[in-house]
Amino acid sequence: MKYLYILIAIVFAACSSSKNSSTTSNPLNGTWLPIKEEIGGKELPPAAFSTQKLVMSDSNYTFTAESVDKGVVRCEAGKMDIYGKEGVNAGKHFTAIYKMENDQLIICYNLAGTSYPSAFETKSNPVLFLCTFKKQ
Repeated sequence: MKYLYILIAIVFAACSSSKNSSTTSNPLNGTWLPIKEEIGGKELPPAAFSTQKLVMSDSNYTFTAESVDKGVVRCEAGKMDIYGKEGVNAGKHFTAIYKMENDQLIICYNLAGTSYPSAFETKSNPVLFLCTFKKQ
């Protein structure tokens, strides 16, 4: 019986510590507005992305542009795997790298999804898309 109480105490402690860690806010959570975008080494004019927004909530995302895309994003060690579930990108997998710098979220996407970009630049590569976001 003594061992049962110890086991219950261990399980309770593990559950309560996981609750505390799950309530810790993910720094990527929130609404992000693009302030700069480029593709293939060419910067896009602000009018091209003035109505876009990215909403991140743990492992879920919603990206609003000409349409609304929703899906799942997995982040680890500066890399993202993005899986479209709804919208024009449903069924697609994109790879990306990301970093937080000066209160900005910078993401470099490989729109082909074949590998992670090696740097935060798109020069002469039409499948790379770089976006700098500012939290709303």
